[in-house]
Amino acid sequence: MGRLIPFVDFSNFPLGIFPSMNRDPLVPLVASPFRHYINGGWETGATTGVSFNPSDLDEPVGEYVRADVRQTDAAIEAAHAVFREWSLASAQRRADALDAIGTEVLARRDELSRLLAREVGKTLPEAAAEATRAGQIFKLFAAEALRALAEPVASARAEVEIDVTREPLGVIGIITPWSAPLAIAAAKIGAAIAHGNCVVFKPAESAPACAAALASIISRAGLPAGVFNLVMGSGRQVGKRIVAHPLVAAISLTGSAETGSRVLQVATARQARVQLEMGGKNPFVVLADADLDSAVDAALNGAYSAAGQRGTASARLIVERAVFEPFVAALQAKLARLSVDHALKHGTDIGPVANAAQLERSLDYVRIGQQEGAQLLRGGVQLERATRGYFFEPALFVGEPEHRIAREEIFGPLAVVLRADDYEHALHLANDTTYGLCAGICTRSLTHARHFRRHAQSGLVTINLPTTAVEHHAPGGGRKASAYGATDAAFWTAVKTAYVAA
Repeated sequence: MGRLIPFVDFSNFPLGIFPSMNRDPLVPLVASPFRHYINGGWETGATTGVSFNPSDLDEPVGEYVRADVRQTDAAIEAAHAVFREWSLASAQRRADALDAIGTEVLARRDELSRLLAREVGKTLPEAAAEATRAGQIFKLFAAEALRALAEPVASARAEVEIDVTREPLGVIGIITPWSAPLAIAAAKIGAAIAHGNCVVFKPAESAPACAAALASIISRAGLPAGVFNLVMGSGRQVGKRIVAHPLVAAISLTGSAETGSRVLQVATARQARVQLEMGGKNPFVVLADADLDSAVDAALNGAYSAAGQRGTASARLIVERAVFEPFVAALQAKLARLSVDHALKHGTDIGPVANAAQLERSLDYVRIGQQEGAQLLRGGVQLERATRGYFFEPALFVGEPEHRIAREEIFGPLAVVLRADDYEHALHLANDTTYGLCAGICTRSLTHARHFRRHAQSGLVTINLPTTAVEHHAPGGGRKASAYGATDAAFWTAVKTAYVAA
């Protein structure tokens, strides 16, 4: 392979491949300052911040406004006020709105891709893949809105019928990260609206432009005022208020394990429903019988695509001793050929890390790894390029299972290779973590593939594929410290059982 590509790379597809993608959008996508969208109108904020371009700090993406508690409350109250109307709207109306959103996202893929690349540092192919996925997710939930959620149950009495239906919950607080600001938001917003809920959306502070662009598209979908609201600002103020507000029926958050624990404590104390998608320290096992080239390519993409800033990234590469040396040598060689540069530059394989905190975190863990005795094979330093940015040379370590770089989530382009004596030892190392998001294995053995699929303690398993090779229409989720709560209709709806005399 020799290059990093998204698992589904739509960047070179002709525009005509998607419906309505050849039309020229009539409305500008988004302009600075990026504003809140509350109760059907655009609002300024109490204070402002700046969204920086991690590829070029001298060309910021723009200013954005921050909400205070008053504006956050206004968004929640607007969503609550319109909930009854929206919850009784027809399934076709919900489907039509979501389909319109998906159509415009796909039509404006090029604009969204450039904005995403500028704001979080994903390369253009990676950004195009995410923008396309976001549009497809909205269309998926348009179809989901039309599915009947009735579940007939046979009564023990001949003269009685039992129907089990699902009804929307109310106001859903949605809190998303900067790592996939379009796709993760689409999945949560799409699900909430498809099931008849109203939304208060708080994006990560470092991705306000992407959130405002998505809100701009949603604002033209014909939803009643208040069904969808965007409030930007800090987790300490806006996020905290959403989680604690008594009118918010449920919280869906993707973020760190630490943040998830705080949200869970506050929300469950008032009996709000909670869905958490948190961290991972995902293993990728390479057995001696694997196709070495394919295994190296899968490890390269799983560990370093999107600068390692994916929840599904494989940061622990567990390799059987018999192929350890050739695997490491081949991975180093391919890693050396990757280009780290401006996200919008043609030929860039890895863009910058997303922000200053991520750069410092990656550099810190390089120091930690060396202090603990792990062997740094290459990379691990800040790079200078033609523009001022957060460029980091991808790091590769050989380490031991007890090293912090092998146990703690780093969320950057840093991977550690661990030796395994045999398959059983590799499986033990794969499961020896507090996280359980995903796990992968490369092997020609059907026996080992089946056993790993059954016994890997994770919500997602890949066989002879990168751990990042997930698709938007398949269920996801994690175990242990990686997730909490349902991820399907059970989270977004409440069950109602009706007994009817025949």
